[in-house]
Amino acid sequence: MLELKDIHTYYGESHVLHGVDMSVMTGTVVALLGRNGMGKTTTIRSIIGLTPPRRGSITFNGIELAGMTPEKISRVGIGLVPQGRMIFPSLSVTENLTMAARLGNKDDPWTLEKVYETFPRLKERGKNKGNLLSGGEQQMLTIARALMTNPDLIMLDEPSEGLAPIVVQEVYRIIERLKAAGQSILLVEQDFGMAMSVADHAYIMTKGEIVYGGGPQELMENEAVKTKHLGVGGDA
Repeated sequence: MLELKDIHTYYGESHVLHGVDMSVMTGTVVALLGRNGMGKTTTIRSIIGLTPPRRGSITFNGIELAGMTPEKISRVGIGLVPQGRMIFPSLSVTENLTMAARLGNKDDPWTLEKVYETFPRLKERGKNKGNLLSGGEQQMLTIARALMTNPDLIMLDEPSEGLAPIVVQEVYRIIERLKAAGQSILLVEQDFGMAMSVADHAYIMTKGEIVYGGGPQELMENEAVKTKHLGVGGDA
């Protein structure tokens, strides 16, 4: 579904991504892991067109994305749950959702009614403005808003960031439900255990390069890789 080949991305003259190669197969969850500042969010920004790569190829369902605007990229079937949530604070929950609505060609599309069935707390808070929601509710709203675009692929950038453990578990129950429904997901995450609980494949990024790729069980058992590149070990 998604393939990155030899991606080089810069911020000004700062070379951030160095020849990134990775892919996401249809119907799978792929986790992109790594310490802070290693290029994970830049990879997301390169895919969605916010920080276009200077070199390399990004194809999505056979369409070359490099050089396309973020608006056009979103319309080919990619939804983004950005780091920091970025909801519209002055709009109500319902307004945040309906402004993103795009039916697409799905047999069972995400509608406001379907979103509210999946996220009952958002239905309860439908008339509340975004700035009145808790951090967990804002994260749910951000995920639901991305689903309202009916994407073929949804990218989640640090969905557990800043949330209490019990809220993180709730977010991951939603991700598990999306996975069970066949939703393709690219997950950027710092919470190693949670990421491994849903991932079909994992990549590790260090200093703008992919240094590891493999299945979650293989990674869980590779203490040397976990310790060197993620700073986790033992039962983590």
